[in-house]
Amino acid sequence: MMNSRDRRILVITCYGHFMSHFNMLVFPAVVLPLAGRLNMDMAQVLGMSFWMYLLFGLTALPWGMAADRWGAKPFMLLFYFGAGISGFFAAFWIDAPGGLAVCLAAIGLFSGIYHPTGLGLISKEMERVSLGMGYNGMFGNLGLATAPILTGIVNWLWGPQAVYLVLGGLNLVGLALMIAFPLTQSRLTKGATSGEGDGLLGAFLILLVAMMLGGIAYRGSTVILPAYFEIKNQGIFQALSTFVGFELSSNLVATAVTSLVFLVGTVGQYTGGRVAERFEPRFCYLIFHAVTVPAVFLMAIVWDLPLVALALVYFFFLLGMQPIENTLVARFTPKRLHHSAFGTKFVLTFGVGALAVKMIGVIKVTWGIEAVFPALGMVSLALVGIILLLIKRTSPIRATSTEKTIN
Repeated sequence: MMNSRDRRILVITCYGHFMSHFNMLVFPAVVLPLAGRLNMDMAQVLGMSFWMYLLFGLTALPWGMAADRWGAKPFMLLFYFGAGISGFFAAFWIDAPGGLAVCLAAIGLFSGIYHPTGLGLISKEMERVSLGMGYNGMFGNLGLATAPILTGIVNWLWGPQAVYLVLGGLNLVGLALMIAFPLTQSRLTKGATSGEGDGLLGAFLILLVAMMLGGIAYRGSTVILPAYFEIKNQGIFQALSTFVGFELSSNLVATAVTSLVFLVGTVGQYTGGRVAERFEPRFCYLIFHAVTVPAVFLMAIVWDLPLVALALVYFFFLLGMQPIENTLVARFTPKRLHHSAFGTKFVLTFGVGALAVKMIGVIKVTWGIEAVFPALGMVSLALVGIILLLIKRTSPIRATSTEKTIN
């Protein structure tokens, strides 16, 4: 059971998590429509998003340090307002590649506020951290699932400009939620807390390497998936067009299938949060990542329904591990530095992970789009090795319960 204060925290943070991922996943769903509209190659259009994904990650640490200093509330307000206004400007400059790239970068800059601020808030203020992370992760995944299908529908009806008008409006809804559900923070107790102790700095450093590799796998797979489905799922597209009696948009079908994959990943997020409460998080982390390895290699050689089935498995575990990973971050760091710890995590997972955008462009041009997934599989293999090192260097993690002072 959760008290009213914890529920308010989850309302604000869950919608924030929804919007932060929604903001990042709108662009992949309009890559091919923008390529046609701007008369550009797909790799060139993908390159327009580089600064958006880079700033989304690289700014996480300064945002986290600021939230540790001044609290979460002002930065959550700035996140919703800044991303919303940036979305409206992106709609205005949709036909100007340079201006659109700047607006996308601004969306990434402001969206980068959420993860260190929102996840730090949950880890500091909620009693059942793993469960809170699980619920929060579900809404992040709903953002992943909603962005492709909603973008596909809006683009089909009104075009890419309307897509970014919708994005701007949805971000501003967050401001209304913060007025309706006022956010208060407790006065955190000083001294030793969970996550402080000998040897934990080394564990956190190993975890950072694992999270960096996970960020490359995450960003690489999510940014390419809608376009990959549009190219490789022509059998599904033709079958659905025959079934409904008229030719559908291949982009709409691809984005709908992408949304289905991410929606199943929502179940993975909840599952990850629950297992991290009941079992040793380090071993859960290993198992979830290990399952992704065969799935991602096989995604390179199949198409249509087998491809969709493998994508469901891959993203169930790739996304489902996130509450487990966030539990490890909270356990390996001092509570007073949780915003900064999550900021450090997302500098690596999303900042360094943004290099996956460039990597995919090079791989696509040099070896073809099918080569992307074996490359991501090699990243996941290295990640599993790092997790094994983490397990070897650390002791079993025991959950702790810290008394909180409520305003």
